[in-house]
Amino acid sequence: MAGLSILASCEIATAAGTNLFSGGSKLDPEYGVGNWIWAAETHDQQTCRFWKRVDISQNALIERVQLTLAVDNAYHLFVDGREIGQGVIWYNLTEYDLTRIVGPGTHILALECFNDYERAGLVAGLRVELRDGRSIEVPTDASWKIVPNDESDWTTQKNPDAHWAAATEEARFADWILKGRTVRVFHRAPIEPITLTFWQSYWFHVLMVSTCIVLAVLCLWLLGKLAVYSQAQQIVRRERSRIARDIHDDLTAGLTQLALFGEVARSELPEGSEARRQVARICEKARGLSRAMNEVIWMVNSQRDTFRDFTSYLCKYAETFLEATPIRCRFDVEEDLPDFPCDLGARRNLFLGVKEALNNAARHSGANELVLRIHWREQQMVVAVEDNGKGFDPILAGQQGNGLSNMILRGAEAGGICRIVSRSGAGCRVEFIAPSTRTAKHHLEFWKRRPSGAFQASPAHFTPSAVEGETGSSSAASDVAATETPARQTPAP
Repeated sequence: MAGLSILASCEIATAAGTNLFSGGSKLDPEYGVGNWIWAAETHDQQTCRFWKRVDISQNALIERVQLTLAVDNAYHLFVDGREIGQGVIWYNLTEYDLTRIVGPGTHILALECFNDYERAGLVAGLRVELRDGRSIEVPTDASWKIVPNDESDWTTQKNPDAHWAAATEEARFADWILKGRTVRVFHRAPIEPITLTFWQSYWFHVLMVSTCIVLAVLCLWLLGKLAVYSQAQQIVRRERSRIARDIHDDLTAGLTQLALFGEVARSELPEGSEARRQVARICEKARGLSRAMNEVIWMVNSQRDTFRDFTSYLCKYAETFLEATPIRCRFDVEEDLPDFPCDLGARRNLFLGVKEALNNAARHSGANELVLRIHWREQQMVVAVEDNGKGFDPILAGQQGNGLSNMILRGAEAGGICRIVSRSGAGCRVEFIAPSTRTAKHHLEFWKRRPSGAFQASPAHFTPSAVEGETGSSSAASDVAATETPARQTPAP
């Protein structure tokens, strides 16, 4: 199929104006069309494009716009680049009501026509009726332009190119109508303007594209930050492992060697002499520093960042720490603990909190038995230190020192909480709960909002409880079962 475009500067005429056929109107008085037009040459299987411009005054008040046309043999109709309709029966006219889409200003009518065989032609007439009774009439005549078939965007082009040829008038409309044939006129429904929803509008498409670009840039930026963070974490882990090796190979070995030299020197000094006692103190101090250095090495070493390794080290430490005391150490450790990561901050604060609880039990409880419980419950590690000692009043104990408040702060900095349950004459239970995924931010912020000064005990932190039997297990407010299962005496390091 081929196309047509109308280019014309239309003038407003009255009913008594020039008539193409009989001295009256420009359009056929019966059918409202002009003459049959086509290209200068006609041949079978031919596509011909027609192009015309219609200018309507900006001050014109339009009442009705009607386009009537027929093509031998088929056509596609465009108005201002929008395809309006098509047809194939040349001896029947089609009327298009363009009132809703043609207003004051410049408009382009374009038709792409196709001739099957023998003669060919386009006949059309545009009538613009104004409210003041006047009209604009645009018939098909030699003012229409023929557009080459290789042209692009010709249906919206406002001005004709110089090489576009003028159409050739073939005959009047009635001359091609066979004698005795009735010309029928088909009326199309009024053409409505295109109504775009907001998601079809240009600004929405621009917004969506911009949003996608911003999201893509944001994702790339986050991926870049994640890659940098991951690389930084790997560097930190390697550096921690190197520091742990250096400390172990240099400082710890040096302290051990210092203790050995001191023992040799002490053995050569007279019994009971002051020098021998001073050297013995130096040796003991060197061994203490060596043990403290081993703890630092364990904390720093990135290869120990798991809950399972933390459990093994904690049990070994408790057994060694209580070995020189009259307190019997028992373990209630859950088997098959998950090997989840446990970062340096959580391990350090949990270990120091448990260490403080063991130290308090050894110094103040007067207990003869202590149970270390380690369980995994609802994605949380629960570490509890229970003794069967004399217990204490939490309110009075909180006012006398910082030990209890330090343990609670350690639990918050580990990302969890610390619960201390005790009563005078009924033992003590210190329980640390550390989630596997939550951070310490919420708990640490809560702790920082507390009033400064001495620790203030509250029911949320201390709950009276009783110690039942010789196991020293707590009866109330305890998330760990009261009955103790058989436990290993010496857990794997």
